[in-house]
Amino acid sequence: MPKRLTLKQVAEVLQVSTATVSNAFNRPDQLSANLRESILKRCRELGYHGPSLAARSLRRGESNVIAVMLADSLSYNFSDPVANQFLQGVADILEVHNKQLLLLSSDADSLQQSSAESLPDGIIFYGTPHKEIFERILATGKPAIAVDFEQDRLASVNVDNFSAARQAAEHLFSQGIRHIAVMGLRLVESRRVCRLVEADLHAPSTEISSRRLQGYLAAAEAAGVSLSAEQIWHIPLNKEEVARQAIREALTSQPRPQALLCMSDVIALCAEQQARELGICVPDELKIVGFDDIPQASQAAVPLTTVCQQSREKGRLAAKRLLDGDLSGELLLETRLVVRGSSVQAGSSATSQSIS
Repeated sequence: MPKRLTLKQVAEVLQVSTATVSNAFNRPDQLSANLRESILKRCRELGYHGPSLAARSLRRGESNVIAVMLADSLSYNFSDPVANQFLQGVADILEVHNKQLLLLSSDADSLQQSSAESLPDGIIFYGTPHKEIFERILATGKPAIAVDFEQDRLASVNVDNFSAARQAAEHLFSQGIRHIAVMGLRLVESRRVCRLVEADLHAPSTEISSRRLQGYLAAAEAAGVSLSAEQIWHIPLNKEEVARQAIREALTSQPRPQALLCMSDVIALCAEQQARELGICVPDELKIVGFDDIPQASQAAVPLTTVCQQSREKGRLAAKRLLDGDLSGELLLETRLVVRGSSVQAGSSATSQSIS
């Protein structure tokens, strides 16, 4: 027998039709239980594990596979709690519709990945993809939807990052705080931790972090608070080991900031840890506000004030819109500022304020 048997060859050996073999794998309700088990047993003995998904896709013009195109590497997204919540939401919907999930990376080798891009029936872009990959997939005409990046060529699911960030900053300014530092995420094209320069403050960008920064700046201006470029740090990756350097620099600068506005909960939780190590009391000496509301935010030693952006629901809605063919316009999810102990004095109660 050849190493890779075809459906036709297996049917000839078993002396049944190709449809019968195919039904044993894909439509068990079409066969009796005894016949199906007999065929599957013989197939296992022959080393045949079912019809080729790629071949079936070519014949039917569909694969029942939906891809999520990640902006970063696969390993990075597996370690990122926000990406985890988003992918859980996508999987919730795909499972109900008997669809499979394929993860692709905009950070991967373009030539090696191009063949895999031909398999899915639709694409969910999660985060800003590389321009070449974005254009190549759009050219295929496959149904697609965008999540968490600014563009006007596809349907999208986002939150109002500007308004959510502005509300987070206003929460601090309303308490009389005047000196803050921003722990930004992906604000400039650099893989190194650095402070911004004035030219970076209003540079065009498709990253959602740019909209968050504009929200912080708008709140500062309205409150009459000075927020200069040197008070804003760029952190290239949403990882504690990368954020630590920026946080240390901010907390050891003079004068020390009264509060940190962090563009992710991972950064904010790292800030809490660094403050403890430096002997800085949160929230009495330093207030901290995050963004995301990952599960760890409410479980921290000092529960974290943060913006809840419903990451899992965002994944559900993106998958549902794609499968329903709802592929026009932008859907904005409501966010909530969840006020916890990291930004209020002891004895104050937690609150939740919504923005739609």
